[in-house]
Amino acid sequence: MIPPRKGRKAPAEFGQADKELYKRRHKIENLFSRLKDHRGIATRYEKTARNFLSGIYLAATVLWID
Repeated sequence: MIPPRKGRKAPAEFGQADKELYKRRHKIENLFSRLKDHRGIATRYEKTARNFLSGIYLAATVLWID
C-alpha cells in the first residue's frame, strides 16, 4: 500500500505494518532500478538463463561493493 497524500478527503488507513512493508518494497524496487542501469541486464543481452543470472549476480555484487 502506498502512503496517502496530503489533502485527500478520505485517506486510506495506513498502519505501522503497512509502513514497514512499504519500506521493504521500496528497497527492492530501488535494487531493480539500479540493476537496470547495467545495459546487459536491461536488454537481456545474454540469452541463456545461466549466463543472464550470472550477469545479475555480477551486477548485484558491484552494487553491493559501492
